[in-house]
Amino acid sequence: MALLCATALTLFPAAVLLPVFEVQQFGRAVEASLWSGSLGLIGRGELMVGLIVLVCSLCLPVVKLSSLLLVTAGRNWLAVHHRRFGWRLVEWTGRWGMLDVLLVAVLVAWMKMGELVEFTVGPGLWVFATVVLLSLTASAQYDPHALWDDPDSE
Repeated sequence: MALLCATALTLFPAAVLLPVFEVQQFGRAVEASLWSGSLGLIGRGELMVGLIVLVCSLCLPVVKLSSLLLVTAGRNWLAVHHRRFGWRLVEWTGRWGMLDVLLVAVLVAWMKMGELVEFTVGPGLWVFATVVLLSLTASAQYDPHALWDDPDSE
């Protein structure tokens, strides 16, 4: 599990910085990564949408993966109540992790309504999908009951 989290955290910068998609409209092509796209939305006045993408795509995955790494790898040096808090953080951030995917799907569907727009998937999407799969796999493999059944907890 710790290896899955560490791998996902290692791939995360590439997932954020590589282009997720390219939009071609009227012969003009624009590439957007998660980082540039969220900052671009904020810069264009779409503050709420930009902040949702920024928080759900950049901040929450790092918090989730870091917490899961600490929960799984910190058994010998991290107190049980800290690991329990970390697991609660993993569960809470996991609930919000797919909001940005839904938002991008709605955005693509909205943009595709015009026949003059063409989307091309970029390498950042595949790296981000790999990070999400690693994160989900690591979360699914962890048994949280071990935190409450730990004999060192008292």
